[in-house]
Amino acid sequence: QVQLVDSGGGLVQPGGSLRLSCVASGRTVYSRAMGWFRQAPGKEREYVAVTTWSGGITFYADSVKGRFTISRDNAKNTVYLQMNSLKPEDTADYYCAASEYSSASTKKEDYPYWGQGTQVTVSS
Repeated sequence: QVQLVDSGGGLVQPGGSLRLSCVASGRTVYSRAMGWFRQAPGKEREYVAVTTWSGGITFYADSVKGRFTISRDNAKNTVYLQMNSLKPEDTADYYCAASEYSSASTKKEDYPYWGQGTQVTVSS
């Protein structure tokens, strides 16, 4: 079993920044691919960014490319999502997820473990 605890969300003005954190615990966390997904009201959960267990390979959704950065610190069992130049359309609940595998996937079906979510609101 893997447990994930997300944090770092909040209210921010357009153009602002936030950093989300996800602390993981449990079985072989360090060897799993990790990702961030988001879900806006009335919409399906979508992938935002994912990374391999080593952090050497990352993928980003087109909508966040160049603005968001995913990183991980395996010594701390923590994954981060640095979000810059935030836009109102980034408003959503953000979820950290852990894969069963070491290779990254953009499909939410490949992530059986999820954090509780942290809310991000971008508004003036």
